Order: sequence, then structure tokens, then C-alpha cells
Amino acid sequence: MPGLFGRNILLLVPHPDDEVVACSAAIGRARAGGSSIYALYLTHGCIARELRWPWDRKKHERHVARRREEALQTARLLNLVPIGWPSRPARSLWQHLPALDADIGKAVADHNIDQIWTPAYEGGNADHDVVNALISRLAPAVSVLEFAEYNFAGGRGRSQEFPAANGSEVVITLTPEERELKKRALEIYRSERGNLFYVKTGRECFRPMAKYDYSRPPHDGTLWYARFQWVPFRHPRVDFTDPLDVCRAITRFMASQPVSS
Repeated sequence: MPGLFGRNILLLVPHPDDEVVACSAAIGRARAGGSSIYALYLTHGCIARELRWPWDRKKHERHVARRREEALQTARLLNLVPIGWPSRPARSLWQHLPALDADIGKAVADHNIDQIWTPAYEGGNADHDVVNALISRLAPAVSVLEFAEYNFAGGRGRSQEFPAANGSEVVITLTPEERELKKRALEIYRSERGNLFYVKTGRECFRPMAKYDYSRPPHDGTLWYARFQWVPFRHPRVDFTDPLDVCRAITRFMASQPVSS
């Protein structure tokens, strides 16, 4: 795919496993074309200790260490260069926008980045949506590709498909070898086995960064991460983040801060 991928690519990984779900085949094709790909992990991938069941909290460090080892194994398999391992838990990025913005800006400068890969603004996960919003300020000065992972647009689960196409999408049909590699990488994340059932291995889909109204949720109806919020108690596997709180945090930050350089 000549001319499509940058030479020094910053892959933004809100949670270890997003690099596989979104773009394992694209990583391989970019690497085959001579690209260097730096994976910047933005959370450690586990929920905060206080959100776990009380009897599970003493194992929190063990969960985090296991997720990190899985990420490092995957990076070796996909030939990624891991950079950064934050202490931020999953589901929290909308509360850490200044630090997140600084981390991304530093990585761009330190590694002479000429292209950024980010999850799409699709309501699959609030952390994904926050990252997409921050990176939107850098386009088109920096080449940005956004990757579809999963969403609940139209009231049904969608994998590797944007909620709304705009005609600029690039669809990769995975070869048998690419499908096998993606399966192997997914299997490394044994700690997330119960959450990765939705991932299809036949295609990947990305496009240049689209324009979004970040003051509104990514689409009408229930978002993927909000679809079990009817549960009447705080279950650790349910993300109770309010999508409107995420939108307010994004718009406040973007209105008050200059673009990172």
C-alpha cells in the first residue's frame, strides 16, 4: 500500500489489546513497507482498584503486571516499539486530559512522528473517544488515520466498521497468514478473553481522520460501553461512565488548551 503509511508511526493504544483489535494487519503491512511503529500505551488496561470486587482488590498489582507482560509479548510478535507504561487505569482518560495530551505531544516530538494511528470516535469505549478527540487537533498538520474497532450504532454490535461511512474508508481483507497472526495476538491477551469475543479477523477498516462534533456522543442511541448501564448495582465489568460527561470534558479541554507541538 505505497504512500499510505508514514515512516515513523505513533500508534496510540488506550488499552493493551487495542493494537490487535484495530490494526494488527495494518501494522504488518506498514512494517513490510519500512515503517517504524511506536506503541504508546495510555492506560495499563485494568480498571481502578476501587472498582474491583472487595475480595479481588489485593490482586490488583498482579492484574496490572499480567496485562503489561501480555502487551510486551504482543509487541514482540507484531514488531512494535513499546513506549511508556502509565499508571492510569482504564475508563479514566476523560479525567486526565492534560497529562494525556502532554504524553502524546512528547511522543510525537521524541520519535520524529509523521503519522498517528488512533481509535475512531465511535462510542466503543470512552477512552478511545477521548484519544480521538485530542488527536483531531493535530490533523491535517500531521497525517492521522483512525481505525474502527467496535460500536453499537443502529442498536447492533459492529466490528471493524464505522458507524457512518464517508467514502474515504480503506478496508483491508486479511490474508490467511494475517488472520492467523491476529488470532495468535488475541490469544496472548488471556486476561481479556471474556471481552474479545466480538473481534472479527477477516477485515480491518481505517480512514483519514474525519470531522466530528465532540460536544455530542458519536452516534444516536446507546453506545457500546453504555449498553449495560441498566444494571442496578456497580458491577466491575460494567462501565458506568456517562457519555455526556465525556463530551463535556472533551469540549472544555479543547476550548481551553492550545494544540500540542
